[in-house]
Amino acid sequence: MASLNVGSLGEYIREQRRNAQYSLRQLAEAAGVSNPYLSQIERGLRKPSAEILQQIAKALRISAETLYVQAGILEERRGEGLELRASILADPLINERQKQALLAVYDAFLKENAASAPRPATDGPATQHTHREDR
Repeated sequence: MASLNVGSLGEYIREQRRNAQYSLRQLAEAAGVSNPYLSQIERGLRKPSAEILQQIAKALRISAETLYVQAGILEERRGEGLELRASILADPLINERQKQALLAVYDAFLKENAASAPRPATDGPATQHTHREDR
């Protein structure tokens, strides 16, 4: 999992806030966070939780996944379980350790399935392999 890039996340949130024509106070109120806390997030001084990012995303009317990717909580993927990952990270009923454990299990299943998926054959002598069953 990528590390949290707090500075660029804050800049991104500030940019989205300005695009939505919200003042800092208006966004803080809409997201249910304090004005000073939101200011610290925007300045890169605070590392918000997935739940806070979800509240901010909802107030800005953007996807929480977008903020998770921007924060480095999620890797940008082509729809590869992004909604599931975002849901796990936003779940207030489980703690951070449990969230990371669930994501690790999910990633392990994806790797296992990718490893067992049949690979398309390519032409050329360098890529032809003989399997024991074929001998």
